Amino acid sequence: MTGVNQTSVTRIDTVRLGGQDGPEIGVQGFGAMGISEFYGETDEAAARDTLDAALEAGVTLIDTADIYGSGANEEFLAPFLAAHRDEVTLATKFAIERRADDPAHRAVRNDPAYIRKAAEDSLRRLGVETIDLYYMHRRDPEIPFAESVGAMAELVEEGKVRYLGLSEVTGPELREAHAVHPIAALQSEWSLFSRDVERSAVAAVAELGVTFVPYSPLGRGFLTGAFADAAKDLSGGDFRQYQPRFTGENAERNAALLEPVRRIAAAHGATPAQIALAWVQQRATVHGLTVVPIPGTRKRSRLTENAAATRITLTGAELAELEPIAGLVAGDRYPDMRFTSVTREV
Repeated sequence: MTGVNQTSVTRIDTVRLGGQDGPEIGVQGFGAMGISEFYGETDEAAARDTLDAALEAGVTLIDTADIYGSGANEEFLAPFLAAHRDEVTLATKFAIERRADDPAHRAVRNDPAYIRKAAEDSLRRLGVETIDLYYMHRRDPEIPFAESVGAMAELVEEGKVRYLGLSEVTGPELREAHAVHPIAALQSEWSLFSRDVERSAVAAVAELGVTFVPYSPLGRGFLTGAFADAAKDLSGGDFRQYQPRFTGENAERNAALLEPVRRIAAAHGATPAQIALAWVQQRATVHGLTVVPIPGTRKRSRLTENAAATRITLTGAELAELEPIAGLVAGDRYPDMRFTSVTREV
């Protein structure tokens, strides 16, 4: 097996977002969420250096959302975007409402008035004139796609948005939305630990020529092999302390599932994280679609390691060894699964 250099910069390959007419982007993107919230304290200087490392490696799809840090993540990215606007394909999202006067409040909003206001607010915070890829972060089934995607399409017509995306929708929902306006990307959780999307979404993505953007391709870090006991391994302010897969007996059972990942990593001279990312990346050939995972990190070294994973090709025997893992995972993806696509699968 060929070893993987984890220290030098790997310039990754490129693909087209949403088919031949879309922009050219790196085959791996960057999830910026953890810079502002959810994973404990951030060293902002190190995070900015990590963004620079992303461009050096050809990681050009930068993903954020208005909910991350209640807008702080978009504001954090603004100086980087001002310096590198022509090099970056910028993705952000709307739909999850938070309130300053009620930190625990979460509501899903897909109504046209909310969409327009959310887009205007994101444009202001990001300091840009156009959002390259604008996602509906979560679906409110009570709002017809003709209304919500129609409102998003108006933003395209006005030049405020270039391409549309959806997150956490089923295959039938993707087809329904695509009939209103072309959808360039579907972002949903997809990893060795989470394969719900293979029920219906993956086939629809392949059929329609949509790009699949897996979030949490490292299982929120569990697939790196770094965690077995959230109470001991995770600091205060880290939301994973409350995630079912990271707690109690679930964490112990899930840690044991990583043994084949470690064996395969050793054979490749790679890390478990790189094998997990290579597995996600290889879904492109397995299912016949474009796949651009968006692992997140706040460290240059991890960014370089992640990018190097795009050079790993797993054998058929290795893929077969990894195949059973998802079916053995203990615990749901979230404490509350109501806003995920799996609850709407039929």
